[in-house]
Amino acid sequence: MHDDRKAAEERVARFLAERVRPAVYSERIAMDVSPLQVGDTWGSPWSTTRFEVAGRIPAQWSGRVEAVFDLGFDLTRGPGGQAEALVLDLDGNPLQGLHPYHRSLPVSGPEVRLVVEAAANPPIVASAGRGTHFGSPDTAGDEHLYVLRQADLALRDEDAWHLMLDVEVLASLMRTLPPESPRRHHILRVLDNCVDLPFAEARGLTAGLLSRKAHDSEHTVVAVGHAHIDSAWLWPIRETIRKCTRTFTTVLALAEEYPELVFACSSAQQHAWIKEHQPAVHDRIRQAVKAGNWVPVGGMWVEADANLPGGESLARQLVHGARFFLDEFGVGPDGVWLPDSFGYTAAYPQLARLAGAEWFLTQKLSWNETNRLPHHTFWWEGIDGTRIFTHFPPVDTYNAELTGEELAHAVATYAEKGIGTMSLAPFGFGDGGGGPTREMLEKARRLRDLEGSPKVRIAAPSDFFREARAELPDAPVWRGELYLETHRGTYTSQARTKRGNRRSEALLRHAELWAASAAVRLGTPYPYEELDSLWKRVLLHQFHDILPGSSIAWVHREAEAAYTEIHSGLSDLISASAGDGESLLNAAPVERREVVIVNEPPPVAGQRLSGGRHAAFGRAPALGVGGFLEFNAHPVRATGAFVLDNGLITVHIDADGLVRSVRDHATGREAIAPGAAGNLLQLHPDDPVKWSAWNLDASYRRHRRDLDAAVSVELVDDGPLLAAVRVERRTERSVIVQHLRLAAGSRLLEVDTDVDWQERDTVLKAAWPLDVLAAEITAEIQFGHVKRPTHENTSWDAARFEAWAHRFVHVGEHGWGVALITDSTYGYDVSSDGRSTTVRLSLLRAPRSPDPVADQGRHRFRYGLRPAADIGDAITAGYTFSLPLQPASDRLLGKPLVSVDNPAVIVEAVKLADDRSGAVIVRLYESRGGRARAVLTADFPVTSVSETDLLERPLRPMASGRNAAALSLRPFQIVTLRLER
Repeated sequence: MHDDRKAAEERVARFLAERVRPAVYSERIAMDVSPLQVGDTWGSPWSTTRFEVAGRIPAQWSGRVEAVFDLGFDLTRGPGGQAEALVLDLDGNPLQGLHPYHRSLPVSGPEVRLVVEAAANPPIVASAGRGTHFGSPDTAGDEHLYVLRQADLALRDEDAWHLMLDVEVLASLMRTLPPESPRRHHILRVLDNCVDLPFAEARGLTAGLLSRKAHDSEHTVVAVGHAHIDSAWLWPIRETIRKCTRTFTTVLALAEEYPELVFACSSAQQHAWIKEHQPAVHDRIRQAVKAGNWVPVGGMWVEADANLPGGESLARQLVHGARFFLDEFGVGPDGVWLPDSFGYTAAYPQLARLAGAEWFLTQKLSWNETNRLPHHTFWWEGIDGTRIFTHFPPVDTYNAELTGEELAHAVATYAEKGIGTMSLAPFGFGDGGGGPTREMLEKARRLRDLEGSPKVRIAAPSDFFREARAELPDAPVWRGELYLETHRGTYTSQARTKRGNRRSEALLRHAELWAASAAVRLGTPYPYEELDSLWKRVLLHQFHDILPGSSIAWVHREAEAAYTEIHSGLSDLISASAGDGESLLNAAPVERREVVIVNEPPPVAGQRLSGGRHAAFGRAPALGVGGFLEFNAHPVRATGAFVLDNGLITVHIDADGLVRSVRDHATGREAIAPGAAGNLLQLHPDDPVKWSAWNLDASYRRHRRDLDAAVSVELVDDGPLLAAVRVERRTERSVIVQHLRLAAGSRLLEVDTDVDWQERDTVLKAAWPLDVLAAEITAEIQFGHVKRPTHENTSWDAARFEAWAHRFVHVGEHGWGVALITDSTYGYDVSSDGRSTTVRLSLLRAPRSPDPVADQGRHRFRYGLRPAADIGDAITAGYTFSLPLQPASDRLLGKPLVSVDNPAVIVEAVKLADDRSGAVIVRLYESRGGRARAVLTADFPVTSVSETDLLERPLRPMASGRNAAALSLRPFQIVTLRLER
């Protein structure tokens, strides 16, 4: 037989495009539109245009009638970043959303009257380019973006509609089959024959092809309806609320037509918005949950970034999310649904399990640039040894459309062949919402049991994980973090947003601790509602395109304004609990003695500072309140040669403001590598091939400019308790002023940096070459730390050329080490020359897309060098650096509310129980990676102590006596205790 396959395939494709699809609507009539008309332009950027449509269904029409719209859709783009709309009835009840691939809704008559609320969301491309003027209403302009092309009543031809779907499914399957496959040839010949037949007869032929069953051993794809809706990204939060309404009403309408639909919906915040803004839609969702069509998943307040939020923040993401779902729907999420975060901390398995999760789902690792994760279904083991059953869908998208190509890719890439037979595929348009479509659901019906294709079954995620776990009880294990080999720039982009988050986390810790102390000690009402509201605002801004710095300008300007309000609200709560005065608040979990700068003189003699400030030597117990003390330690000496010495360390700073020596008196060890300079600021060109705000390409390291010359270097006379050297540096555009400060009694050299940053496509690093030979460094993560190599032995090591840490990075040899401490920066890189180890902190970037003015302007942040530090010292320095002693009244003066007698056991949170019983909740963890025994003591009468999960549900009672409880912790174990008063 002659090979005419190419011609036949082209004939089928033309038949589908030119004859079948255009015939789906056999008759159309235009509706009346007011105040617009078809052909009119509409919609300046970010505006909303409301218009009414009216029409009458002809009496002779018999069958399904739909209202069909074209708002000026661009079919080369997805539904998220362009025109979209919500259709309402005349009473204002939402009916369904509209987007390019879901532009019709069924109507009945004879009279049809609808309202369309059309959003002119501008077409923003984030992956390339130099940013967008559409990213702020100030620069977006007012030119209309779209043209109303269609508003029709249309009669659907059922034979054409179903034939279109038959041919699409079969042709797509055919293209995935090998050329030698008989099934491929059979499909082609039958479809070729369909071209010459009326649609009804052609459907008879396609029905025969679709009736052929899959092999018993065929892979099964569990399809889960999904609509990934970024809580902010290329649109502001305001628009996300409306996107949720459009998508959720679309899904609810589809569930009435397709009762088999199961829609997995994460993010309690988005449900909370619907409850507030669209209560009738929220009630419909409740009914859909009961019917099994709607499945709350994820158990998080938002789909947060999984690296940058602090440990307590990740715990509260899970707590607030799960509690909302339990309260509103009576359903406790049984897994974590987090497909699009930019890497996943090794603390997650334990946190997820403590929140009641049994499984974890992610998709983003398919974006890895170098290495592919070797598993799709596996046990993920965290730093404490906790394992959670995890799936990484081999379909490699969380926006699947159930095409033959997608399904074939899932089968081909599935890593557990031979021991596993199933994978999950989230289907539906996403990122900007949209969700499943009728076409996708029709295709799923045809693909349920089809020869040549994997079997497709719509089901809930919990069904998939239950079956997969039963099939693979001994699934492979992946230990440690799930590092994403791309988007490394998100550890640094939009530094003001990151500082706002870190400050919020510190203030929340203060606010809860002192409010609990005031409630227990003084009977002060605990501010449940205020803390709940403020926590949720912080959690919202940890979304995986806000905190990482990858949203448009509008989003980040709103975030900065929100953080100002959050900080003010938390400061008010702290003052209400602890008062204002001359004692010291210590929210850190360690006792401390250090220099404190205050605006008024302390009750003992202090040294006056410039600007009317005063300094005193303060002391406060862990999680407690203390008073000022007379200075009674070695004073700080500063000489004209820029030498700072406090009897513990000596710092030499050269005439260019570079740190040439940091010597530890106790051991005589030098921290700075021979001949090198610490705190060397370096500029690199930073213009990634794509995804400007997200990516930091490895090629940036090829070129570097050292800022090794200073405009001025001068001593700052801060008296005997503080000594500082002020260094000013300039580029052609930017000014950087740093105060290198040493305090009495401290082993920390602090660098306080004030930058007017005006660079473009540039990353700023601070290099610290350390006289320490280390094959690996230790980086703090949530509730613990991880070790990462300083070498590039493997492709996995080389790909981790930029990493993240929370409060410290520690570099050590046996018996001696150095810690770099930060207050609000996360990114860093590390290298070794075989004699020393260089750690470089990533301070600022200047990406152009999607925000063309990202990071421009003023920045203030601190970091520090702590020589002679072991891991315990690094942990202590990290907490004290991020939680400065704060002046307060003496109303809470006394012993700490709770204390622990083992420094390895860190108290992370103290609060009152969410059930408003008055019980005290204490969350603590083992911080050093070893077994630890400790006694927790409460400074108030306790009737009983029990261990709970993160949601404060009881796990087991604990033996206690005399207001104390004995603890035995595994490495990095997190424990939540409930103390009944």
